[in-house]
Amino acid sequence: MGDSVLALVVTDHIYTAFPEMAEGQLAPLRAEVVRAETLADLAGELQLAKAIRLGRGEEVSGGREKPSILSDAMEAVIGAVYLDAPWEVLIDLVRGWLAAPIAAASQGPGFRDFKTRLQEYCARCGYEAPEYRLSEKGPDHAKRFSAVVRMNGKERGRGGGRSKKQAEQAAAAAAWQTLDLEAVAAVTP
Repeated sequence: MGDSVLALVVTDHIYTAFPEMAEGQLAPLRAEVVRAETLADLAGELQLAKAIRLGRGEEVSGGREKPSILSDAMEAVIGAVYLDAPWEVLIDLVRGWLAAPIAAASQGPGFRDFKTRLQEYCARCGYEAPEYRLSEKGPDHAKRFSAVVRMNGKERGRGGGRSKKQAEQAAAAAAWQTLDLEAVAAVTP
């Protein structure tokens, strides 16, 4: 039930918040916001993993870190709020939780793909392609990856995640933020 309630709240919000968007733009925006990865990230921010009851097998195999379990748990929480609280409370709660992902997704396709953004930035500026260095820690069932991205020989960002891809994206996002801040500083008196 939580996934349906979530889709309804997000659909209603983006429909009213972005009246200039065509229907063909609204559907991908909603899909980006209600996807499992977004919900798993939100569950992580809310530290929902601490409250999940898992069987012994899932506990031992790192179930608290699995995006599918975290996103399902987040949907369950949304469903519980729907059943237990007034509609307005649910709307405010979901909108608050998802304000940043909705704002980011409204920027258009590829907003999350910071690796591509950095690659394109380097190409535009005549720089060498970004270089990523990875390291990993932990047992196979709960491995954590760390990444460092270098541009033109200079470290620009660090990030981590449950997969190599997540770690590289996090490092690229950190680098992108650094570049964005440098651009702001360059035009600020």
